Amino acid sequence: MSVTQSASDEVLIARIAQGDRLAMQVLYGRHHVRVYRFGLRLVRDEQAAEDLISEVFLDVWRQAGKFEGRSAVSTWLLAITRFKALSALRRRKDFELDEDAANAIEDTADDPETVVQKKDTSATLRGCLTGLSPEHREIVDLVYYHEKSVEEVAEIVGIPENTVKTRLFYARKKLAELLKAAGVERGWP
Repeated sequence: MSVTQSASDEVLIARIAQGDRLAMQVLYGRHHVRVYRFGLRLVRDEQAAEDLISEVFLDVWRQAGKFEGRSAVSTWLLAITRFKALSALRRRKDFELDEDAANAIEDTADDPETVVQKKDTSATLRGCLTGLSPEHREIVDLVYYHEKSVEEVAEIVGIPENTVKTRLFYARKKLAELLKAAGVERGWP
């Protein structure tokens, strides 16, 4: 499996911004069905939905450098699709937008309160991470933020796998104590 195939959507967008056609193919492969189905539900016309796919991914190719990462790439793609679909519907004089259908489309974005809660929890978590020893913080960083396996962490840090597991266990335990003291319960808002 190549690096591009296993890359995150955000990495693919960065590569697309640099003109990487393979990254564009991978992103298209991952998301074109979702974009098509979402567009089809909005425009209720298979040909128009096919046209939407082309327009959406052409916009991605042109605008990848402007992606700010404030939302997931899939959310960005669906927002572009929605905008394009509504524009197409306005151009079609023979079809009126069914308000009931538009209102029935689920908004999967977090509400403002949840966004603020997540931001606050994230800031508290970052603060609590500084309360860990450097050895524990390093292990947590590699496992959770860089998504490395225990084996990979052991190789990177140069310690036995069992030591990585032990440090990870005590780091989680200490982090849970620090979070509880900071008033953060388990779970994500």
